[in-house]
Amino acid sequence: MDRIDIRIDVPAVTAADLIRPMQAETSATVARRVARAREIQQDRFIAFGTPSISSNARCTTAMIETMAEPDASGLQLLRDAAEKLKFSARGYHRVLKVARTLADLDGKATVGRIHLAEAISYRVAGERLTAAA
Repeated sequence: MDRIDIRIDVPAVTAADLIRPMQAETSATVARRVARAREIQQDRFIAFGTPSISSNARCTTAMIETMAEPDASGLQLLRDAAEKLKFSARGYHRVLKVARTLADLDGKATVGRIHLAEAISYRVAGERLTAAA
């Protein structure tokens, strides 16, 4: 399971969801946001001197520690979660990579606590998520 980076429970659609769907981003809007995040990543890797790398998922651990350095509250959350959830070194760095991608999708230069919290929630199985709280 350590090799699986994102785990998401998808509940069944309720009748209320079908009758009164919530307003959501269109596919075109999401596609533009993803394309922009990919551009941000490519520009970052070019500036870092590694133009052959095109995504956060492909960068080295040393690179992601530099590129995804969290803000102070994010770093504390990451430390606490890594300790309580017993992340492997690989798991720790994969959380950073996912958080960096979430920040890119959000258009943020810094990985914040919110990005790390979301990345951690994708990393842990549902029963382990409560242990992090």
